[in-house]
Amino acid sequence: MSIHLISISHKTAPLSVRERFAFSKEQQAGILQELYGGVCIDECVIVSTCNRTEVYTWCQNSRREREVYEYVQSVLLRSAGVYDMADIGNIFRFYGGEKAIHHLFLVACGLDSMVIGEDQILGQVKDAWKQAADLKVCSTYLNTFFRYAVTAAKRVKTDTQLSKTPMSTAIICIRAAQEYLGTLDHKNVMIIGASGKIGSVVLKNLLSDYRANVFVTTRDAVPKDCRAVFHHGRESVSYTLIPYEKRYEYLGDMDVVISATSSPHYTLTYDSVEKYLVFDRDGESVKPRAFMDLAVPLDIESRIGTLPGVMCSNIDDFGKTASSNNEIRLREAAFAQTILEEYETGFEKWMIFQNALEDIRAQEDEILKNAQKKNMKWALDKFFYRVRENADPRQLEVFMQCLAPHKEEQE
Repeated sequence: MSIHLISISHKTAPLSVRERFAFSKEQQAGILQELYGGVCIDECVIVSTCNRTEVYTWCQNSRREREVYEYVQSVLLRSAGVYDMADIGNIFRFYGGEKAIHHLFLVACGLDSMVIGEDQILGQVKDAWKQAADLKVCSTYLNTFFRYAVTAAKRVKTDTQLSKTPMSTAIICIRAAQEYLGTLDHKNVMIIGASGKIGSVVLKNLLSDYRANVFVTTRDAVPKDCRAVFHHGRESVSYTLIPYEKRYEYLGDMDVVISATSSPHYTLTYDSVEKYLVFDRDGESVKPRAFMDLAVPLDIESRIGTLPGVMCSNIDDFGKTASSNNEIRLREAAFAQTILEEYETGFEKWMIFQNALEDIRAQEDEILKNAQKKNMKWALDKFFYRVRENADPRQLEVFMQCLAPHKEEQE
């Protein structure tokens, strides 16, 4: 019985490759249903975010580990439309047993993220777990596994400073735009995809911490200059809603454009942006502009960054920026590791016990049967004799330590 993991992440694959494995919810569901029951896979969960695509499996037959890895890899490659490994390189990482367990715990609390300690990943892990549970492709083992990992991540969030110094890619994106322009005060900022998870973080932080004029695209029909209200504590901040199909018409007035959708197509193309931006007689931009792409696959055509006065950054650029903001997080990460060890050990103990349930039940039946034959003392003496004869000295020492009364039991 074993847990296996196959992983693609920002540590092993560039954005251009990760884009190909950024599966939609519908694709993820199809992959899970294909994997479930295939090549002895008894349970499975897929975690797919901007920076990683990972498949966790549990198999009753731990001897078929290689078959499991090969099967999962083949399904992922086919789903991504990759038919030649030479096109993508050596991007897969394989983990089994304790290494797979440790990896999920690191991922859930943000210690394996591009920005160390970012807590958006915890919600994404919970969503992945829920999706698998709803599809009934995970049960006892992976449910317990993910429950331990999520609980550990919540404890890390509460007991360390990792989440108290927020530096998610969404926030780094805002700060990068601010640095480029000098200030965001009274600047016009358009957000495309503000209803999504990352886009909503951008919107919340812009309205809470900056005095920018915020414009949010919507696919709903809205009248001109329609305002919406964001409540922040006792304060209320308004922003402007604009029809998505008219987004290009507003570009000339924008200082910053941030796109964070899950669309498979560009939300902004080079030709259309060039048409609507304002340039002077010499072809120079009348003002600097920042185009910030938080999506995978990319929302903003990268050629837009070649236009005069335009800075165009994507999620990989924000990851590079994050390295300079991680000093506090690196110190807190060591403390977080001690918390994770506690929960990892707890899960590993549960798993060992769970795997041994049949043997435990057999021992219980044997003891009860012997007690009925003679008495309980004789039955227990026989049990301890068998333990003594079959255990090596170290195993016997650990067994006796477990029998010693614990402090809380003595009180």
